[in-house]
Amino acid sequence: MTPEQMRDASLLELFSLEAEAQTQVLSAGLLALERNPAQVDQLEACMRAAHSLKGAARIVGIDAGVSVAHVMEDCLVAAQERRLLLRPEHIDALLQGTDLLMRIATPGDTQAETAVPAFLVQMAMLLDPSSAPAPDAAGAAATPSPLAMPPEVPTTPVEPEAEVEPAPAARGGKRAGEGAERVLRVTADRLNSLLDLSSKSLVETQRLKPYLASLQRLKRMHGQGMRALDGLKSQLEGSGQSAEVLDALAQTQRLLAETQQILQQQAADLDEFGWQASQRAQLLYDTALACRMRPFADVLTGQSRMVRDLGRSLGKQVRLLIEGEKTQVDRDVLEKLEAPLTHLLRNAVDHGIEQPERRLLAGKPSDGTLRLRASHQAGLLILELSDDGAGIDLERLRRSIVDRALSPAETVAQMSEAELLTFLFLPGFSLRDQVTEVSGRGVGLDAVQHMVRELRGSIELTQVAGQGCCFHLEVPLTLSVVRSLVVEVGGEAYAFPLAHIERTLDVPAEAIVQIEGRQHFWHEDRHIGLVAASQLLNRPAAQEEADNLRVVVIREREQLYGVAVERLIGERVLVVMPLDPRLGKVQDISSGALLDDGSVVLIIDVEDLLRSVDKLLSTGRLERIDRGARAGRGVARKRILVVDDSLTVRELQRKLLGTRGYDVAVAVDGMDGWNALRSEDFDLLITDIDMPRMDGIELVTLVRRDNRLQTLPVMVVSYKDREEDRRRGLDAGADYYLAKASFHDDALLDAVEELIGGAQG
Repeated sequence: MTPEQMRDASLLELFSLEAEAQTQVLSAGLLALERNPAQVDQLEACMRAAHSLKGAARIVGIDAGVSVAHVMEDCLVAAQERRLLLRPEHIDALLQGTDLLMRIATPGDTQAETAVPAFLVQMAMLLDPSSAPAPDAAGAAATPSPLAMPPEVPTTPVEPEAEVEPAPAARGGKRAGEGAERVLRVTADRLNSLLDLSSKSLVETQRLKPYLASLQRLKRMHGQGMRALDGLKSQLEGSGQSAEVLDALAQTQRLLAETQQILQQQAADLDEFGWQASQRAQLLYDTALACRMRPFADVLTGQSRMVRDLGRSLGKQVRLLIEGEKTQVDRDVLEKLEAPLTHLLRNAVDHGIEQPERRLLAGKPSDGTLRLRASHQAGLLILELSDDGAGIDLERLRRSIVDRALSPAETVAQMSEAELLTFLFLPGFSLRDQVTEVSGRGVGLDAVQHMVRELRGSIELTQVAGQGCCFHLEVPLTLSVVRSLVVEVGGEAYAFPLAHIERTLDVPAEAIVQIEGRQHFWHEDRHIGLVAASQLLNRPAAQEEADNLRVVVIREREQLYGVAVERLIGERVLVVMPLDPRLGKVQDISSGALLDDGSVVLIIDVEDLLRSVDKLLSTGRLERIDRGARAGRGVARKRILVVDDSLTVRELQRKLLGTRGYDVAVAVDGMDGWNALRSEDFDLLITDIDMPRMDGIELVTLVRRDNRLQTLPVMVVSYKDREEDRRRGLDAGADYYLAKASFHDDALLDAVEELIGGAQG
């Protein structure tokens, strides 16, 4: 049989899989040998990998693969027999050969075989310089030409997105050993369907619980009925009833006793069935979920090599130390982590690690070290990438912020280190004056942050000057499941992913204040903006009265928002069910899920929700949360709306009137005040005249044209003390005009009491 006949798809696929596994062994072993060329176990592992690839290439008839693997094996055997000491140039060549083998095994790479002759010449010179061929007739020297591959980027085959990658242990086919676990290829869509079905079966088993509870309640009622009959029998026997009555009663008791036994047996059977069904459904779900999980090491393929090669190209010696490579993570998460991790690693080698001479002057080893740790914590994958480089030059960072006109110099000078470091995540921000091909390319940490946020995760940078930087990433272990807080809004269930929740609070109604026309409450020494989930999600507001608001505090970068909800249902682990793509992007919603009782819950897209908040704020349409029913127990206090574009005047009037016992709301201009008047009830309006968007005269005119507000008392408080100004205000419909020039506490309070009486009438 000719080699061409043997190159069928199945054999080539097996060879490609084996090449992928064995080249990983070669890459890891050669990097270890670079640090210590005399490691016997690593030499043995690399030699066996090259030998296996040579045999596999010979079986499928790929002569180029046989030649490359054979010369690599010769080099490694020579090192084993101590006829050759592996130097950096040997390691470089062997790593290039490893990449070349992977290219040869990759379907569609037609240029790989053309690079083989140059590689063989290069290896021959390294093994025996005297064996280098003389220049040919055209005068071309036998100096090996560089391989057509970027040295810092190892080539790995790109697997189709819809397929589950076989485990490395089985990639060698029969060479994996008889005890190796069989691996089958299954499409990602089928795995997703399996996970969806298993989650639904888990939900269905939960529906047995109410039936079992009803059966138990029926048992209790049955027992009460039997005891009642026992009491009736005692009474009848003592009252001299006929034998026929007593016999009928006894027969009834016997029937009830039989039904009691059946009830007890059925309840026990249903209880046992429900428990076993839930256990099996949970096991099915866990197994289906585990099928999507892969070790974190799968995303690290080639990263150690990339760090090493990139460092050498920059004149640096850098190595990558990895901890927690066996940590299990969802396949989709791993795929999305590869790009940001690669960028951070390249960034650390280029920007973080100093040149060897600078490191020695700083008292550090000449070799730089990157550490990548992976671990689980509360359903999250925690990644820490640290380097022992120079850290961030904060003074240079301050100058760059000022030079780019991102913030005034006096403000920058007062910023904390954490505040300064956040500027590094802005689009296009860099401390480099020139864009480099290594880690600049015009794409900075903002791209990394965007990719991490797409995973519903977060990233934080810390540093110690002269000692290095550390990136702390938190992303979900899986995108198929999300740990959420389920709440009730407008009588329906919604879920906030826990990754975006700072905390939950009960906020007393009296703690809610108006600042710049927006509602806030004070918590841990800062004001937190308050919005109603019912308005954001277009649900009817709750009508029930309560002394406290239930608030979910969500975080977006350094900004905190409080979202008022009706009820906190509790924390749940939800299996994500994507929305039908025909719906397009549903505002503020990312996906759906099923609760234990089979009811549907919508999972909130927090970033989209915050964009909705900003939109409502910018258009002035953000509604206040109605606190009329929560103003306190006892007699209702009279409510006053203060409309003024001066924060000082607003707060002064609010405090004065609040001290006297009135319930005071504020608005920043006439438009804000008009919106408040249409959505809430007030006993008095106090307004300025000169304001943006809508002045006081326009506001009073609108009030007097509105049937509901025609009788509302209106007071104008203005700096203008001329008679014509006073006449304009009164002509528009104001009941009282008070000049700020002659303004004092008693004048305002007396005027308010004259118009509407005391705070509680």
